[in-house]
Amino acid sequence: MKTTRPRQGRPRHTPPSDPNTSAREQILDAAGALFVEHGIAATSTRMIAERVGMRQASLYYHFTTKDEILAELLATSVRPSLEMVERIQAWVPERASAAAALYAVAATDVRTLSRTPYNIGTLYLLPEVSAERFDVFRSYRGQLQESYGALGALAGAGNVARDLPSERIGELLIQLVEVVIQIRRSREPEAADTDAIASSCLRLCGLGESAVAAARDEARVLLSRLA
Repeated sequence: MKTTRPRQGRPRHTPPSDPNTSAREQILDAAGALFVEHGIAATSTRMIAERVGMRQASLYYHFTTKDEILAELLATSVRPSLEMVERIQAWVPERASAAAALYAVAATDVRTLSRTPYNIGTLYLLPEVSAERFDVFRSYRGQLQESYGALGALAGAGNVARDLPSERIGELLIQLVEVVIQIRRSREPEAADTDAIASSCLRLCGLGESAVAAARDEARVLLSRLA
């Protein structure tokens, strides 16, 4: 008697093991994976719903469009850093130096980008993200870039940074931090990467090694107080 082997179906998305994970979070998780795997245009809400294991109509209860899901994913890659920036800047200059604040902001941003699901930062430069419907994300990132510029100008006052306007400093610093997105393409970022990137931000502003080391130590104290 001929036996047949069961046909292998498409692997189902495995829901997060945390039982407290909401349907909304599961949708974001599945969408992040699909956007990175297949691209934005090739991913549909039906594909996202199937990956989660829910009806497409149920997905629309949480998000009305695919673009709304993507907008939220992009925002989550910036929002935590921006919130921490506001807390850190409140300590400057009375309780923390600009150099320590810049190191703390850069380190926080690197960690945020290191933890975004499926390395969502890889989607930043796709043509679709330049559309008006993603203005909120670009506004968040613009605010973060302005903060980098302001802190970089203060930290580098009297050094190399004095030759550049704060807008240019912000552009350079945020792109230096976002190199972690490229690191994630080949391996998982390590603590040493966070320190290397944050320290490089200070060097870009013209700080010497002793000033970088002092700012690093001060920043670690600052972050522990804000934790």
